[in-house]
Amino acid sequence: MSENLSYKNSGVDLKAGYRSVELIKEKVRKTMTGNALSMIGGFGGSFQLDTKGMEQPVLVSGTDGVGTKLKIAFLLDKHDTVGIDCVAMCVNDIICCGARPLFFLDYIAIGKNIPEKVADIVEGVSQGCLAAKAAIVGGETAEMPGFYQNGEYDIAGFAVGIVDKKKMIGPELVEDGDAIVALPSSGVHSNGFSLVRKVFDLEKDKDKTFGVLDKPLAQTLLTPTCIYVSQVLPLIEKGLVKSVAHITGGGFFENIPRSLKPEQDAVIDMQKIRIPAIFQLIQDKGNITEENMFNTFNMGVGMCLTVASKDTEAVLAQLDGAYQIGTVVHGNGKVIL
Repeated sequence: MSENLSYKNSGVDLKAGYRSVELIKEKVRKTMTGNALSMIGGFGGSFQLDTKGMEQPVLVSGTDGVGTKLKIAFLLDKHDTVGIDCVAMCVNDIICCGARPLFFLDYIAIGKNIPEKVADIVEGVSQGCLAAKAAIVGGETAEMPGFYQNGEYDIAGFAVGIVDKKKMIGPELVEDGDAIVALPSSGVHSNGFSLVRKVFDLEKDKDKTFGVLDKPLAQTLLTPTCIYVSQVLPLIEKGLVKSVAHITGGGFFENIPRSLKPEQDAVIDMQKIRIPAIFQLIQDKGNITEENMFNTFNMGVGMCLTVASKDTEAVLAQLDGAYQIGTVVHGNGKVIL
């Protein structure tokens, strides 16, 4: 060989890794809660568990990524929002049983470590964790030349929350006649992007509004996923929510039944659903059936809360923008539109 081999000339820049760590330290520090014991740089994340007042504390975990929505971030070279998506996809899942998020870890795999880009990604993670009141207690950035193209990366996250067992919610609490309340989404969130990328030529269409969008297409699609922690947990604490469905991949048909008993159906009033323009545009441009739209996308509904009919007004009064879209009836585990 004509040169001495090193990690750097094989494509991994250790100095860039050290620089990334320095750039993200302050972003991580902002999320520290009183129970987080470790800062970035250690080998494991430490968190002192406070179970005061709990009879049977239960830890609840969730993990997820952002999926091919990242392609939009690559296209726009904008990387400070996908971290919010990553946090949202994890913490929104764990609050579905009533758990309060405690801490979060991320994993970023990148073709070439550009410290400023990694810092932008972690800025989004930090924003998401602040919204969820969860501490970043650790993470990993892996430079993987030859596996990811330069300029591309993947991000995944892992969240842990806690709930007293007697306060856990779920399908077993749901009764026929209960109301289904919708919490609005911010748009497509982080599911269905493989279909979105089939519908549009994003290189050509990224700056178009098609006469119906408030922002160019790519910006609209990159809008981060809503984090529902601060809206939902206080209602659960008050005993006003029986079950929750996070509307992610699989849309209405897969996710709503997960919040009901097997012998119950969700009857949804289609006329009440407030569908954002982006979904109608996707459907029209892709010639997609209504069934496939509701089986793929959230259609403007980020979460569904099942509540007693007598509590519906009280719940709606405490949730900005929420509205009732349906009712639980006896059935066999279906969503009826």
